[in-house]
Amino acid sequence: MHGSEKPSAWLQRWAHLITPGSHVLDVACGAGRHMRWLATQGLTVQGVDRDPEAVALAQAFGPVICADIENGPWPFTGQSFGAVVVTHYLWRPLLPVIVQSVAPGGVLIYETFAAGNETVGKPSRADFLLQPGELLRATEGLRTVAYEDGFEASPDRFVQRLAAVRPVSQTEVVRWPLQAT
Repeated sequence: MHGSEKPSAWLQRWAHLITPGSHVLDVACGAGRHMRWLATQGLTVQGVDRDPEAVALAQAFGPVICADIENGPWPFTGQSFGAVVVTHYLWRPLLPVIVQSVAPGGVLIYETFAAGNETVGKPSRADFLLQPGELLRATEGLRTVAYEDGFEASPDRFVQRLAAVRPVSQTEVVRWPLQAT
């Protein structure tokens, strides 16, 4: 089942940017692989997914809302989170809402498939593949700390990945560490 694999190496690499004690939202959480890992890091986690079977599994790690976020209302209107995590999920109309859900001082950790993936496997529809630079453009209100766009092997796939923070203020100078200390 999607979501039962090991946590994303990208998430593990950039999770040190999440303020301890933060409330983290895992969008399209599947069976909760990231919720599980983040909970072991001492974070409060919450998820959303449309698959009732996956939601039932993910609820072992924190509250999960079963909702079709592509065809129904965003269940977190007016809420913001210390971190928002998205992996292997893309619904373009929701990108602005996801970005707005990052609280001041919070972080967005996003990783999904990119154009070129159609040459090596699924997903292969353009609807589910980010175009070059698309994730950067969608997160312009945030400060990008790390970004990758390219091909990786084993498994073969094209991906875009981003770790970005929402500054508390426009004049604040924060040292966002590139490695966990």
